[in-house]
Amino acid sequence: MDSFLTGLKAAVDTLGATVLLPIVIFIIAVVLGAKVGRAFRAAVTIGVAFIGINLVLGLMLNSIGDVAKAIVTNTGIHRDIVDVGWPSAAAIAFGSSVGLWVIPIGIAVNVALLLLRLTRTLNVDVWNFWHFAFVGSLATAATGSLGYGLAVAALVAALALLFADWSARAVQQFYGIPGVSVPHLASAQILPIAIVLNWVIDRIPGINKINISTETIEKRFGVFGEPVVLGLIIGLVLGAIAYYNAGDFGTVLSKVLTTGMTLAAVMLLLPRMVKVLMEGLLPVSDAAQEFVRKRTGDRELLVGLDSAILIGHPAAISSSLILVPIAIILSVILPGNRVILFADLAVIPFIVAMTAPLLKGNVFRMVVVGTVTLALGFYVANALAPLFTSAAISSGFKMPENAVQITSVVDGFLWVPYVIIEAIQGLGIAGLGLLAVVIAAVFVLYRRNTLAWERAAGAEDEQSA
Repeated sequence: MDSFLTGLKAAVDTLGATVLLPIVIFIIAVVLGAKVGRAFRAAVTIGVAFIGINLVLGLMLNSIGDVAKAIVTNTGIHRDIVDVGWPSAAAIAFGSSVGLWVIPIGIAVNVALLLLRLTRTLNVDVWNFWHFAFVGSLATAATGSLGYGLAVAALVAALALLFADWSARAVQQFYGIPGVSVPHLASAQILPIAIVLNWVIDRIPGINKINISTETIEKRFGVFGEPVVLGLIIGLVLGAIAYYNAGDFGTVLSKVLTTGMTLAAVMLLLPRMVKVLMEGLLPVSDAAQEFVRKRTGDRELLVGLDSAILIGHPAAISSSLILVPIAIILSVILPGNRVILFADLAVIPFIVAMTAPLLKGNVFRMVVVGTVTLALGFYVANALAPLFTSAAISSGFKMPENAVQITSVVDGFLWVPYVIIEAIQGLGIAGLGLLAVVIAAVFVLYRRNTLAWERAAGAEDEQSA
């Protein structure tokens, strides 16, 4: 059994998300009744779309990463908890004892909840099961028990499906992508924070009238408000902040202009890649709905995908870019903070993108929610860093020089792992049981109040799922 699981994990690591996803999509589409030729074309198109999305995201993340490193260097700050980035967190998660089991656990939880009619999401984003393994590895580090880690991984897999169902209608309407949901914990965990802060902002006179969306900017400023030009302007500003002291005038000008043009390209190309993804998803979504209708009537089945599909909206990109210098400022001014952000500043788009449907693309509110989320995240990271570091060492991760402890924005800044670990460390097996009961109860409440929950998550469709 262990050799099979080791081989499965190795295959996932070797293939990577952009190869594994089309294979999974093809198999699922054929099982759901799609014609082989149509399923094959859809799977290849989806794979191509994700390669395109990842290429553009890579362009953006490299640019933002370079800008962030330059800004951090300019501030001269030093901390002993180092941000090692999500690739390191993923490697730690899959390299842990929990990582060996996480794929069958994630699939089993999904199938069980589908059969119990507690979820509508079929999570095909297998590679991102590492998020479940990561939280499980923290639980194992906290308790010394693999059993605790596996149980926590299962609970987090269920929670990701709940978040996916909850936000699905809003995501579909705002992004124009039918039949999908996003069971990506790093993105979905911001929903409760955003709902509370949105409620608060609605009750602050004056502030509640501020609506800075990319659409209103475009209407007011014409060509200078178009997404591609807006990306250029934001890039030029960020480049100037980062590279003002990078050398002679020619060097500075070159770096600033390159940053501006890179982010302009991202603003134009990402939405187009998402449209290619939609082209591939439609046959799979249609097959899923037809399959379900024949067997259960009007029940809906959603295809769960990576939150990369959310990053293409101009509001998500704009708010994320604004949050990069804000995050660095927070790392300097927050009392008691020991974390220096570095590698994961570039993944802030994944943290805030899910707020776009809820906040109707209001960049002002997205930046407010993102700022509060990051501020809380710093304290979560400080608290979880010892366990993060312990899990890393256990999985054979090589610690960076001069780092006493390590963390990452994904998933070291998230409130979900923090709450779970606190419950287990404080209450032991009772804490684990309490978490299971709470998540089960929320599932039941959600199914009974689907329409109200979807409205709270920003949906406008008044038809119950």
